[in-house]
Amino acid sequence: MKVSSVIAGASAALVAFQAVFYATRGEADLLRPPGAHGEKDFVARCIKCGKCVEACPYLALKPARDSAGAAVGTPMIDARAQACRLCEDFPCVEACPTGALRDVEARSDVKMGVAVIDEDLCIAFQGMRCEVCYRTCPLIDEAIVIDYRLREGDAIHSVFAPVIDEDKCVGCGLCVERCVVSEPRVAIRIASGQERARGIAAPEQA
Repeated sequence: MKVSSVIAGASAALVAFQAVFYATRGEADLLRPPGAHGEKDFVARCIKCGKCVEACPYLALKPARDSAGAAVGTPMIDARAQACRLCEDFPCVEACPTGALRDVEARSDVKMGVAVIDEDLCIAFQGMRCEVCYRTCPLIDEAIVIDYRLREGDAIHSVFAPVIDEDKCVGCGLCVERCVVSEPRVAIRIASGQERARGIAAPEQA
């Protein structure tokens, strides 16, 4: 066997391994558009045509990068840069030709993920008055509510703590986009459907 053939075979195996590795790793990180039902089903149906990306009036949808492995080119949302606005007519869903994005009748039917708050970073939990995520939420007083309580060990000062209702949060990411806590780590993020299925609920740590 020629050395070149061995090298070519090893290279092909490495590429295949990287595709699987990055696809598996990327699944938990990609926030999908409204109407996506399950990562495996979505990736299988999506033909990477870009029609949903073109249809988004807020430019929230972007093609996934090379680090997504097999899912490269599929639509995803970087909520910190531009969250989903939950358009009433869901033009991204209407534009999908394959059923990768399925019909959505109302905002409350969407399930892109669920917001997760890092209480160690959220300034509201540190005693500062901040209701940005609460005021920004399109499902205010449903997906996010404010829990008014006294600070632990402090009988005078109150905490206005945001609380996520996992059943009602649709994962649009507007709270992430508007969070006032500076980079590189914001105080709130969206746990994708894949993360929730695998039981990953805690905020990421640096």
